[in-house]
Amino acid sequence: MSKPLKQIHLAAHFPGVNNTTVWSDPKAGSHIEFSSFVHFAQTAERAKFDFLFLAEGLRLREQGGKIYDLDIVGRPDTFTILAALAAVTEHLGLTGTINSTFNEPYEVARQFASLDHLSGGRAAWNVVTSWDAFTGENFRRGGFLPQEERYSRAKEFLATANELFDSWHGDDIVADRETGTFLRDAQAGAFVHQGRHFDIQGQFNVPRSPQGRPVIFQAGDSDEGREFAASSADAIFSRYATLREGQAFYADVKGRLARYGRGRDQLLILPAASFVLGDTDAEAEELAREVRRQQVSGATAIKHLEFVWNRDLSAYDPDGPLPDIAPDLGEHTIARGRAQVRMYRDPLATAREWRELASANKWSIRDLVIETGNRQNFVGSPATVAETINDFVQADASDGFILVPHITPSGLDPFADQVVPLLQERGVYRTEYAGTTLRDHLGLALPHSRLRSSGGTPIDEIRDERVAS
Repeated sequence: MSKPLKQIHLAAHFPGVNNTTVWSDPKAGSHIEFSSFVHFAQTAERAKFDFLFLAEGLRLREQGGKIYDLDIVGRPDTFTILAALAAVTEHLGLTGTINSTFNEPYEVARQFASLDHLSGGRAAWNVVTSWDAFTGENFRRGGFLPQEERYSRAKEFLATANELFDSWHGDDIVADRETGTFLRDAQAGAFVHQGRHFDIQGQFNVPRSPQGRPVIFQAGDSDEGREFAASSADAIFSRYATLREGQAFYADVKGRLARYGRGRDQLLILPAASFVLGDTDAEAEELAREVRRQQVSGATAIKHLEFVWNRDLSAYDPDGPLPDIAPDLGEHTIARGRAQVRMYRDPLATAREWRELASANKWSIRDLVIETGNRQNFVGSPATVAETINDFVQADASDGFILVPHITPSGLDPFADQVVPLLQERGVYRTEYAGTTLRDHLGLALPHSRLRSSGGTPIDEIRDERVAS
């Protein structure tokens, strides 16, 4: 008997100004004006996407003591954007990346519960931590937490937020006009939490929202991150772009679910993916090469090389050979606040490997960065891209994809107009939304509301939560 076709999940990431986007393209628009967010979100909803996703940076990044050229544009606050988008969309899920290192559980829980109410049950939370003192300087605590401390804080942060979400049971509001009774229990929303990181008590002032709790996303790739996803997350972002790597990650994470009493369909695996479409595969390949050269200008190539060399390389010609000097292994990091510096844990080995590649292929600095950097995941005609996406999902390399266009805000339009109809024709993608909440779109059950004892006291236990950045 043949295996039933899986339904594909699609989402859209509104990217910031960085070397993924091509802000200099004539078709590119603002990354701040609300009209850009509206266009992007409504395109995603027109294409029946599950959700829109916003990443978040809490400080503009620096390189050589200056704001990094491709990150000079900050973005409005995540909750403000998502709440505004709730008013101009009807079905699209609204996912925000909110940091657990520098925020407080009460405030974040209140914001997500409010967003879930305002959107009719479409809120989702990508839980992350911050790893560097550079970002911490923006906040009253300053500095940063060591890795084990930020994970400990994040674990308790999410558990505390869940206590707040569950402090209302869903049947608390009676609103009986005849008797004048509004609340079934005057203690609705009452909570007490005493822990290592948080010692709070009071009454949570947002009643239980349509989803009970926001959908929880996680993006960690460490063993600890995978274990958190298996135990507690509803979806996990993946960075694996090849079929074999995707299948290995998929099997590993899905294989951990049973030990937590969860089924394979209770956690979605959604890699980020970029794309370039053309009338033919050959035209798309040529366009993809042009986009890569737009994304990696000479200045960008030098900046990228500085991540490894940890030196000012501005005097070098990006169209010339790689530096013959060794990387600086000092503790000072020239690219402050950039996660990429953590990718190259052995700069000497990376520099040696890059020199060998450049020599063998006669690559300049810019050529090297283009060839070794992230490539578009899907390149081809609409038919080719639709087929490739479907092959990945049916082969259990993912449950779908979070698409990242290189043009904002109109870059999603060609995919919505040309690829989505082909997926619908294959019967692997919805033609209409079947439900109203994000959990409906993702095929996820509502979390259980808390039970009451005879005295009205919550009697469930908070599950051990683990968060990875």
